Amino acid sequence: MANAPSATVLGIGNLLWADEGFGVRCVERLDGEYEFGPGLDLVDGGTQGLCLLGYVQAAQRLLIFDAVDFGLPPGQLVQVRDDDVPRYLGARKMSLHQTGFQEVLQLAEFTGRFPREVVLLGCQPEELEDYGGSLRPSVRAAIGPALEQALAILARWGFAARRRAAPLDGAAAVTLPTLSMRRYEQDRPSAEAACRIGDERFLPRAAPQAATEG
Repeated sequence: MANAPSATVLGIGNLLWADEGFGVRCVERLDGEYEFGPGLDLVDGGTQGLCLLGYVQAAQRLLIFDAVDFGLPPGQLVQVRDDDVPRYLGARKMSLHQTGFQEVLQLAEFTGRFPREVVLLGCQPEELEDYGGSLRPSVRAAIGPALEQALAILARWGFAARRRAAPLDGAAAVTLPTLSMRRYEQDRPSAEAACRIGDERFLPRAAPQAATEG
């Protein structure tokens, strides 16, 4: 691919399940606060699974943000590199999106178009079972340190960051405007106003109370 980026930063995860959104929020903030020279592609991978294969195959170097269950205290960051990345995701599946992305990495390797260097920046989640919830404070606080590590990696790869004069808002950032952190927090209903454990249409309902005999 003549115009393929020499490096790709990929944030994966599901924004709708609390700390699952860590990876997407990282790449969103990286794009919103910094700009880079040509050759670097920032991608909100969400839960697209096999649709991400082309991004992986095209990249010479790949940096991944994701929430990963390391069995550590919430918010702790871990770097995993190269051949250990697909093996680690396969051994510690936390959700369906990681199963799909493990297959993406395996397919890219099978086709002989695997990045020369891969780094996974993983964060230990605190809470996943909160449908419609946002990042917990421990994980939200890890975004800044994760970006510092990412910037150091990207600088080593030849991509020096320039801080934007004014941060991008949701309308201009890599994430869809309606899913940006600002809009998500502003428009998200409270737990009292909306069902936050799943789709209430399919949840078991309490049995009606038996009538009291007179």
